Amino acid sequence: MAKRVGMEVAVAVAEAVGQCDIDVAAVYPITPQSHIAEHLSDLVADGKIDAEFVTVESEHSAISAVIGASGTGARVYTATSSQGLMLMHELLPIASAMRLPIVMGIANRAVSGPLNILNDHSDIMPQRDCGWISFFVENGQEAIDLSIQAFKIAEHKDVLLPVCINIDGFQLTHMVEPLEFPDQELVNKFLPPRIPYATLHPAKPVTMGAFAMSDYFTEIMKAKDEAIKNSKKVILEVWDEWAKIFGRSYKPVEIYKAEDAEILMLTMGSMGETAEMAVDELRAKGIRVGLIKLRLWRPFPFEEIKSVLQKAKRLIVTDRAVSFGGPGGPVFSEVKSALYAETQRPAVYNYIIGLGGRDVTVHDFVGMFERVLADTANKAVDTYEFWGVRE
Repeated sequence: MAKRVGMEVAVAVAEAVGQCDIDVAAVYPITPQSHIAEHLSDLVADGKIDAEFVTVESEHSAISAVIGASGTGARVYTATSSQGLMLMHELLPIASAMRLPIVMGIANRAVSGPLNILNDHSDIMPQRDCGWISFFVENGQEAIDLSIQAFKIAEHKDVLLPVCINIDGFQLTHMVEPLEFPDQELVNKFLPPRIPYATLHPAKPVTMGAFAMSDYFTEIMKAKDEAIKNSKKVILEVWDEWAKIFGRSYKPVEIYKAEDAEILMLTMGSMGETAEMAVDELRAKGIRVGLIKLRLWRPFPFEEIKSVLQKAKRLIVTDRAVSFGGPGGPVFSEVKSALYAETQRPAVYNYIIGLGGRDVTVHDFVGMFERVLADTANKAVDTYEFWGVRE
């Protein structure tokens, strides 16, 4: 039987990783990720898991350590946040180019400056083109489940790519929620030991990450692009297996009261549950609104997005990061790109919300729906607005 407990989400993530028979973890603490690092190191120090916890002096060293360990065939994990993720940036595309199945938890936090330790998505968005599979979770249970699933996806012989799980900092990481931990025997059945494609070992030398001139570089980039696009098939297979074993199902795009909605809103991360309450409030007034929750960020789920938007007249895309000088938020740009060739597509609006941890309430989400309802002349279509800016 699964064990259900009340626990802080960051601590629960470390517990879930501990269930995955990891060999090496290298994590440098940074707010609001530090509780993952601290609890994972406790699990190792207390002998509850048989793994090496590498104490490093920076996030750059952390990702370097797990790249090296993964190259030897080890199952590895790291975690970070904000400026720490930015410090890792140099090595993220190297990990994916070397096809190393690293798993990383990211406690999403605003990027400086000015200095801010609270949540938005400005840390992960600059990394979107580094070749990592990327998920967003809505609550603690999803953080547990996807942390375990990520190892199976990353290590699959048809994937062999690093995976990151985005967990909203403070707004999710530091919340205490009722959580269900899967039975260890079932986890062992779901996640068998890693079988590496190739390993670094003195007895049988191989080269990983070798120099490539221009006559090969394009083909290598093409191969990485194909690998991450093709990983979607494996992701869906793993989610289907998880549902059969553990009873919780996952999809690239989740919907809430969207089937007959004329206006849909798209969210990513923990704010989806707040937006659901706004949908309920407007539905009670007879207004047909609904919600789309984007779980799979890379590879981007183009077909699922287009399918769920077939009947909608208007779409509100919320972003928690800014694409400075661009056409709107990064998610807004992706969604508009997905819909570009469609002959029937909704009018798309963009609200940039919750930057630096600013609270976004049910009332705010209701206000966004009402603002779009009032735009009968379509004056705000294809534009973006910073929601709640003080004058």
